Amino acid sequence: MGQRFNELSEKLIDFINDQRLFFVGTATADSRINVSPKGMDSFRVLGPNRVIWLNMTGSGNETSAHIQQDGRMTVMFCAFTGKPLILRLYGQARVIHPYDSDWTELSAHFPPIPGARQVFDMHVDLVQTSCGMAVPYFDYVEEREQLKTWATKQGTAGIQQYWHDKNQQSLDGIPTHILQDQ
Repeated sequence: MGQRFNELSEKLIDFINDQRLFFVGTATADSRINVSPKGMDSFRVLGPNRVIWLNMTGSGNETSAHIQQDGRMTVMFCAFTGKPLILRLYGQARVIHPYDSDWTELSAHFPPIPGARQVFDMHVDLVQTSCGMAVPYFDYVEEREQLKTWATKQGTAGIQQYWHDKNQQSLDGIPTHILQDQ
């Protein structure tokens, strides 16, 4: 059933590329554990041990705070169609903000999405598969457009204000450094 690998195979990369949804888990030694669902064509495999994903503006910013204090990250994919499979990627990540020098290079891997706030760059040191036989079938209908619509209406200044008001700290008070002068 379950297997462990040191890197992503082409077969697993193909599986990732077919997914519309993934989950990210992070924590520090003393924080709450955060698990977030992600979508919006925001995940890329750059190599057998390197993945990146584009993070959108949201009500919290836990992942960023956690990664800056403790770089551990787990990314999980589930097969909701076809053969059952759960795929977990374990590794160390870093946060890239729009003001960082490698933002332009890494964000260029994604279509422009209003409200993009970080890229997470993860070195994968363990790949694990498990059966996924208890994961139900779900049909993909379409992407939700509300976040893009909201971010477009806010404009750059509105997004910056939202980051200032809502995204500067985690639930546990850990700074996110979302703003350059933080």
